[in-house]
Order: sequence, then C-alpha cells, then structure tokens
Amino acid sequence: MLWLMLFVIAPVLLIFYQSFFDSSGQLTLANYQTYFTSGTYLRMTLNSVFYAFLITFFTLLVSYPTAYFLTKTRHKQLWLLLIILPTWINLLLKAYAFIGIFSIHGSVNQFLGLMGIGPKQILFTDAGFLFVATYIEIPFMILPIFNALEEIDSSLISASRDLGADGIQTFLRVIFPLSLNGVKSGVQAVFIPSLSLFMLTRLIGGNRVITLGTSIEQHFLVTQNWGMGSTIGVILIIAMFGVMMLTRERGKKGGRKHGK
Repeated sequence: MLWLMLFVIAPVLLIFYQSFFDSSGQLTLANYQTYFTSGTYLRMTLNSVFYAFLITFFTLLVSYPTAYFLTKTRHKQLWLLLIILPTWINLLLKAYAFIGIFSIHGSVNQFLGLMGIGPKQILFTDAGFLFVATYIEIPFMILPIFNALEEIDSSLISASRDLGADGIQTFLRVIFPLSLNGVKSGVQAVFIPSLSLFMLTRLIGGNRVITLGTSIEQHFLVTQNWGMGSTIGVILIIAMFGVMMLTRERGKKGGRKHGK
C-alpha cells in the first residue's frame, strides 16, 4: 500500500492537480477546453489510438502463432528465454541499433543493393516505426499467450478430437477461446504503452509520427507548459484505464490443468 501510494496514486493525483493550471500558474479549465476544441490535439489523439492499434495488431499477428508453436516444441523454456532476452537491452540502445540497420548505408540497404533493388528510405517512415515498435513489443505479447496456452487442460483437446472435431475446429472452438485471457493480457501489455510512445516516434519515425506522448514531451521539456502536458497525461490515463476495463479477465472456466 505504501508503494502504491508513493509511486502510483500520488503521481497520478499530482498530474491531475497540475492539469488545472496554465503556464503562468493560474487556476483554470482552459487546458481541457483547448484540448477538446483543438483539431491538432484531436488529430494527435486519433494518431495515438491508430498507431497503438496497428502495433498491437501486428504484434498479435506474430505472437500468437509463435506462442502456439512454442508450446509444441522441445526445450520450450530455452526458446522462450531467447525471445525474452532482447527485453534485457535498454530501449534507447535498441532504437540506435535500428537507426544503423535501417539507414541509407545500413545493413538492410546493403543487402537490397546486392539484390539489385537499390537503397530505399526505411528510416523515418511509418513502416520503419511500426516495424521497430512491433519488434520491441513482441515479447510482452508472447509471454501471456504462451502461459494461457500452457494452462489449457490437454484432456479438453483430446475430448474435442474424440467428438469428431478436426484440428481447425479444435483450435477455433477450444484452444483459442481458452487462451483469450492471455490475448487480453497481451493486448493490455502492448496497447497501453503504445499509446504514449515518444522516443521511437522521434528516433525511428523522425517526428513524422506525432502522438500524444510526443506532445507531452514537448510541453514538459520544450514549451514548459506543464499544465497542458498534465492535461494530456490525464486523458491518456483515462484512455488506458478504459482499455484495461475492456480487456480485463472475465473469469476462468475450467481451462487449467489442475483446476476442478
């Protein structure tokens, strides 16, 4: 409780309190009025949701099959460790590594040159930003899905096949529904941080990708308008809470190996 009070509740209350002050320190509601009436902020909000959705979608597209096949392989814990290993590397270092890989003279363009395609502008594009963001978020999606798949009682799958279901029907009507809690947890772990990305948008997207996270950074570090930055932070906190409510676990129904 002490940890939650000091490092979760107190910072949120401080941001909420600061959102009611303008740049001169006067109590006002103008920040919220500006946010909801400004086309710029509304576009940034849509951009943030859109890019967070795309990152989550591509991450799920890669992570679910990966997690599923991991449960079928030998030495699954070793493979899982290798997937988790990149998360031990600092995000800034990974971003700079991709700057070198995707630059005009980087390894990707050198390979394209050998293939006769020629150098392409990959860095500072939407595609480059989405690729890097998806790569970084993949382990956080794989882990909860893998755990959910591992907890499925194998007798349920055997029963499905005994009742005449083929592999696709078993997957669609037994395996996937029982792994949905893992998918929801993965969506939370990816979508919520993706809403407030700002480092990757600057280093990989070249500020072509403008999100609310970028705006918060600008207000706090450049314009020094902490009130407006806090207002956007409050909006993001509310949005994140909404995502958590939509993707929360509804209850587990007999999919555990040792459940009754």
